Amino acid sequence: MTERSHESHESVPSRQRRRFAGISSRAYEHPADRSALVALRKLSGFDTVFRTLSGLLPERSLRLLFLSDSVRVSDAQFAHLNAMLRDACYILDLEKVPPMYINQDPQPNAMCIGLDEPIIVVTTGLVELLDEEEMRAVIGHEVGHALSGHAVYRTILLFLTNIALKVAWIPLGNVAIMAIVTALREWFRKSELSADRAGLLVGQDLQASMRGLMKIAGGNHLHEMNVDAFLAQADEYEKGGDLRDSVLKILNLLPRSHPFTTVRAAELKKWSETRDYQRIMDGHYPRRDEDKDTSVTDSFRESAAHYADTVRTSKDPLMKLVGDIAGGAGDLGGKLRDKFTGQGGGGSAGKGGATDGPAGRQESRNSDESGTAGS
Repeated sequence: MTERSHESHESVPSRQRRRFAGISSRAYEHPADRSALVALRKLSGFDTVFRTLSGLLPERSLRLLFLSDSVRVSDAQFAHLNAMLRDACYILDLEKVPPMYINQDPQPNAMCIGLDEPIIVVTTGLVELLDEEEMRAVIGHEVGHALSGHAVYRTILLFLTNIALKVAWIPLGNVAIMAIVTALREWFRKSELSADRAGLLVGQDLQASMRGLMKIAGGNHLHEMNVDAFLAQADEYEKGGDLRDSVLKILNLLPRSHPFTTVRAAELKKWSETRDYQRIMDGHYPRRDEDKDTSVTDSFRESAAHYADTVRTSKDPLMKLVGDIAGGAGDLGGKLRDKFTGQGGGGSAGKGGATDGPAGRQESRNSDESGTAGS
């Protein structure tokens, strides 16, 4: 049972933070999130599967399962988490507070699922791992999923993943399902970047968001970890080595529902330094009552610009090669051979260019997610 966030929020946040009245999810959605969702909807057979599963998925059973075998957060149970949940809904101006359950599971995790109305589920492993401000960012992350309408697709992904395991023995049957599951996973990884931004808007404490991601990666040993060193890992990962490493990155990522943790941290920090984020914090952001007037063409254009900028500024060898091809660079056969074998000077294509220097990186930060604020 849900409750009105405005009626249930008895006081302003304990720490002074901005509230974003009427904010649209477009304010914080990562361009890749929208692009991946558009690609998913265009996938052959997805509309049929979506319509069919929307009517068949046992959502009532799912709700009864959590009600009967988990602890529902309320004023009487996990009251401090209930206060954070209402606080997050207040900050993002979500009209109804979604039910939240604590599920016994040592694996740190949280999710937002449901078709008609979202449900937030947090594991005991995550509750025990994070401090108050880190947990505030996580709950804000899940409320961001709810505001963006991600719960529906997440629920279908969970259901299809289960189905894929059951029909794996059927020739070709699993291939069709896995194609949709793979596309759903690609979208969901991008949607996590959007929800991380929502978590930052709720907590308004970048260091807490960074700490939470570090703990998810390395456990409750903050005294042994360092934010700058953690972010340096993301930079080293992005640079890779040669094209073999780029291919391995793709293979490692495909079965995952979430982006790699260091990458999430780097993406969030980069966004926190943009003009778009500052504009949101200054109160200039897209409103929900303007969503109906949003141009789909503009969204496509913004997403395309984001991907073009990603290719142009990426340090990954494969992305540099794609940039070379797009730019009509010569001797691509030689570049491809050198990058796979790790030989020759071709492995540092673009080294010393404008996009690799400080000015290029600043330009990337300023131009990232161009268009509407934070989108």
